[in-house]
Amino acid sequence: MSIAKAVLSGIVYRNPEKRFTGNNIPVTTFTLNIDEKEQSLVRIIARGNNADSIEQNVSKGDKIVVEGRLQISNIQGEDGSEKKVMELDLAGFEVVASSSSPAASKKSDEVVKFAEVEMNDMLIGEDDIPF
Repeated sequence: MSIAKAVLSGIVYRNPEKRFTGNNIPVTTFTLNIDEKEQSLVRIIARGNNADSIEQNVSKGDKIVVEGRLQISNIQGEDGSEKKVMELDLAGFEVVASSSSPAASKKSDEVVKFAEVEMNDMLIGEDDIPF
């Protein structure tokens, strides 16, 4: 499994689904489409307070910015085959435009700029790679 910090922006593709672990910790998952022209889906996993907040504030069609640890996980598909899935372990989020409200958030430009700055800070050059 690979892990990297990421900031992603996209449209919520599926409504959040909340479940609980054996220790009664809330876990909410949903799918985010990060490409407006074609389907590029990332599974978002929120735990604890983030899980409750996602369930209350996010729904299908919302435009949001998420931040967290990006990881590739192996899952078993419906046909029994093993598939790789891109997931983001959520650390924070902001709703840029709600599907229930026609007006976009006044902060939307600031959020996108924040996301771009975060991504630029994470870029590394070939000299920084240890192999």
